[in-house]
Amino acid sequence: MKNPFVMECGNYKTRYEKDMAIFSIKRVKIRMLGLAILAFLFPLLADNYVIGLATLCAIASIGAIGLNILTGFTGQISIGVGAFLGVGGYTSAILTSTLGLSFWVALPVAGLITASVGALFGIPSLRLKGLYLAIATLAAQFIILFIISRWTGLTGGTSGMVLQRPSIGSFSLMSASSYYYLCLIILLFTIVYALNLFRSRTGRAFLAVRDRDVAAEIMGINLFTYKVLSFAISSFFVGIAGALLAHYTMIVSPELYSITVSIQYLAMILVGGLGSILGSILGAIFITLLPVGLGFIMDYLAVYMPDMQNTLAAFQELAFGAAIILFLIFEPGGLAHMWSNIKNYFKVWPFSY
Repeated sequence: MKNPFVMECGNYKTRYEKDMAIFSIKRVKIRMLGLAILAFLFPLLADNYVIGLATLCAIASIGAIGLNILTGFTGQISIGVGAFLGVGGYTSAILTSTLGLSFWVALPVAGLITASVGALFGIPSLRLKGLYLAIATLAAQFIILFIISRWTGLTGGTSGMVLQRPSIGSFSLMSASSYYYLCLIILLFTIVYALNLFRSRTGRAFLAVRDRDVAAEIMGINLFTYKVLSFAISSFFVGIAGALLAHYTMIVSPELYSITVSIQYLAMILVGGLGSILGSILGAIFITLLPVGLGFIMDYLAVYMPDMQNTLAAFQELAFGAAIILFLIFEPGGLAHMWSNIKNYFKVWPFSY
């Protein structure tokens, strides 16, 4: 019988399959299975408001994973996520509300169309890097929103469009828990795909492009192909997130996909950790719940300082920016790196030497 107090002294692999396994340690598999079970049991323990916040976190996590594939794993900066969310949301709205197609058809189509648009705006990435590429994606943000706002015959212009919740036969996903389960299942598929992507030839090519694109090209990696492919894969998941968000709020409007949304998603992967799937999820949860937590604090302080209500409301924006700056200064690795440090500390505790 193994001593439960024996500390871990190494994790050795004897086969290539073990080295490439997603979860190579049994206790990690059990931990992940336990987290998945807790996620499915969560609606039984929470009210509709909390379930709604969890649904928004799940949708944001899908989009953040998509953006991290592009920025964190491939090194291509994008500030047009808000517009790509809009492409996914409006595509699903047009297919379901205007053309009368099923949500289950519109959802993957929304992802594919957003991937096509993302690949189109990813073409300049062959010649542009860094700040110049960021400006190019920022141009995509304004171009897409301009088309959405002006093409009134298709998108409804600034008035937006009204959607319905998806349904399975006669059962409509109108309840908070049913839509939460839909978003959770899609999030799990997204996580599994992203984890396996970077165990494949394509994922390793993305990492090579990020680390040193000139060396990657010398090794035979087609920079144009993989950069555009990275934009397409990233935009696919962002489009899926946009379609899910559109059917959750049941409305799409150009104001919902402003540059502020793009900054929020960029903050998610910065706070969570670049190049980390776990970091994308943690960052999405943090940025989604930060305004809620600040709102509770502001409401509490407003009771004692009613004359400063406007100042307290402006403080929320200040706190949002301060959180990003503090993470960039003191923990550039993000929440994922903090969690890794905590795990490593307890692996050798109390014998840290």
